[in-house]
Amino acid sequence: MALREADIQAIQHLKEATAEGKHWYLALLEAIKLWSSAEEDWSGRHYCYLVGEEAFDWLVLAQRLCEEIDGLVPEKELIDLLFSDRPPMELAKAEFEELIGKSKYKAYLNYLYGVLLEDVLILAVTEEIRKKRRASGLTGDGGVVDEAYQQIYGATQRELLYGFRREKRYARRGSVGLDEAKEFTYWLFKQRVRKCDKSRVASDTKKAISTLHRYLRLKSRSLTQSS
Repeated sequence: MALREADIQAIQHLKEATAEGKHWYLALLEAIKLWSSAEEDWSGRHYCYLVGEEAFDWLVLAQRLCEEIDGLVPEKELIDLLFSDRPPMELAKAEFEELIGKSKYKAYLNYLYGVLLEDVLILAVTEEIRKKRRASGLTGDGGVVDEAYQQIYGATQRELLYGFRREKRYARRGSVGLDEAKEFTYWLFKQRVRKCDKSRVASDTKKAISTLHRYLRLKSRSLTQSS
């Protein structure tokens, strides 16, 4: 697949800016602002940058672009960014928004709330159900995930996946790939926001954020102890 002109410019800017001494992370964010393709087949892999045509998975694009400057990015810094979402420097929200552009920042927020936090919400509710079961003397996990989906969305995971694929006119398959899983999660988020009242949506969002912060604290503590 031939690169779009804007994507060529993005890659060129990244290479030139890093060669001139600009920090690779800042050059990367500037290149992301220039990038235009929502998805791409490159080097034997399919890259999906815009989930559900609205939610920007910027770390996938970051990985793709960093391959263009392979060897110029410190390995630990790259691993921390791509796998732990830990950038090599702290930027204010306004700085990050300016560097990647307003439209991409808005799409990034769609991904943050509609994919990342939606996944965390499902984990949080699943965890609550497990705790209630254990408190009642039940130890099995059978049906826990479907109970969580029922509680959040009013249907089982399989029923929801069927509805998602039918609406999107996707083929029915036994497995769910990573790109489809993200799009499914974003679809669930939109379904929940559309059907639930504002107070319920706010409560669910607060629960997801609280759970995410707890996971991040545990992860940070684990990394500190292992270093």
